[in-house]
Amino acid sequence: MDKEIIKRIIVEKQKEILDVEIIKRDITLEPSANYVFIGLRRAGKSYLMFQHIQHLLQTKQASREDILYINFEDERISSIKAENLGVLLNAYGEMYGSTSLTNHDKKPILFLDEIQNIVGWEKFARRVADAKYRVFITGSNAKMLSKEIYTTLGGRFIAKEIYPFSFLEYLDFHGVALEKNWEYGDLPNKVFKLFENYFYYGGFAEAFTMNDKRSWLNSLYQKILLGDIILRNDIRNENAIRVLAKKLAESVMQPSSLSRINNVVNSSGTTVARNTMVDYLNFLANAYLIFGISNYSDKLSEKETFKKRYFSDNGLLNNFLIDPETKLLENLVAIELKKKYGEELFYYNKNVEVDFFVPKEKLAVQASYSITDDTTRQREVTALVKLAKVADLNKLEIVTYNEEHLIEEEGVTIRVMPVWKWLLR
Repeated sequence: MDKEIIKRIIVEKQKEILDVEIIKRDITLEPSANYVFIGLRRAGKSYLMFQHIQHLLQTKQASREDILYINFEDERISSIKAENLGVLLNAYGEMYGSTSLTNHDKKPILFLDEIQNIVGWEKFARRVADAKYRVFITGSNAKMLSKEIYTTLGGRFIAKEIYPFSFLEYLDFHGVALEKNWEYGDLPNKVFKLFENYFYYGGFAEAFTMNDKRSWLNSLYQKILLGDIILRNDIRNENAIRVLAKKLAESVMQPSSLSRINNVVNSSGTTVARNTMVDYLNFLANAYLIFGISNYSDKLSEKETFKKRYFSDNGLLNNFLIDPETKLLENLVAIELKKKYGEELFYYNKNVEVDFFVPKEKLAVQASYSITDDTTRQREVTALVKLAKVADLNKLEIVTYNEEHLIEEEGVTIRVMPVWKWLLR
């Protein structure tokens, strides 16, 4: 790898990052820790790096020359191998002082963007961390959080999963600040109007000001599918995985076994073996396009094969749907609960069906676009009441699009909330 190219990139980025306009996000970082930011492509991982760099410079904790930022999707360094990553420090050292893993006069702060493109990157990351460099890493593949990589990194990094903007961050972008008791004034009308856009087009900040959001989201989806899934995993049956993603979107609210998914895809005219289908689902999840939740009442073996699967952003899901409202509502609730509770989130299906169940929090949630219809209302309420009788619950909720009241039934209190308020609690 030509060190002159590396030097040019280092200087370019030192200047460019100063001028990047940041939509600040509320994230707290430990002052001396190393971080791996991981999540969906375009969710804002690189911009969190930029935000932190600008903070370091503004607070005089670092100078511009202290920054060594490399984006590994830069075509000028696309051929670099893990064993050659030390050239980054060598090039920096020639510019600013003698720097290596064993001998250094000046230590840069390392910002390594989309490093998952380099096979074996984690060994270099551990070496620089062991040499007491501060290191920040981003990646768009959940394999970066695998047990094997964590073993190599040896506890030297803190992992943070980065999601597209929350609704609260979306409001902040639009200059809406929620003060105490905001819901009792005129602000709810403005909040609800803004929510309508967020509901359909999701939380990718780059799309917020675009007129043609759907085209941008479709382009992003194609990039994720082709770059992060098909090419990275050397998938030859491109049509099969496209059909799979479409079928998962269409059945977003329904639990599905691996066998059923396999049959649905095969019935579309493309044949895929069951084991290959398992791999495809893992590829979609590793790219953070989808995530799954298991049935709390299933046996351990069934928890892995029978799941409800959701998309990581409503804008991406909406690409696939006609009359999408019901699916988008449940998907948005799933995203929020997944962000908050992670692996503690389940659904419940044993003599009673409840959309979301968090036993650790004694919480059960139904997602229903509207419960004004008596049949729908009775179905949702009855399910929660039945679950409350067999599980120790103290929070029962029905999340709707725009309905709010309390329901008292059989000694159980159920709070009905509009999703846009529910997201802002």
